[in-house]
Amino acid sequence: MHTEQELHTKIGEIVESIVMKKVTPDTQLIATGLVDSLAAVDITLAVESEYGCSIPAPEIALHLQSVRVLADYVAAHTS
Repeated sequence: MHTEQELHTKIGEIVESIVMKKVTPDTQLIATGLVDSLAAVDITLAVESEYGCSIPAPEIALHLQSVRVLADYVAAHTS
């Protein structure tokens, strides 16, 4: 089980490596245009690979609102 802080840090690193910008747990990713559809797919695949959880395609935009929202999803869907 990962702590909330560990998830924020690692998922933040994944997002930063794809968007090439610094983000905080509360940075709005899609709403600000920081993450477009291609980056969203890359982030989703990287997170799924890292944590072994699946994010349904219709829900990607919902769970990529911010690093915090994505970390909460991962925490709820991994053991």
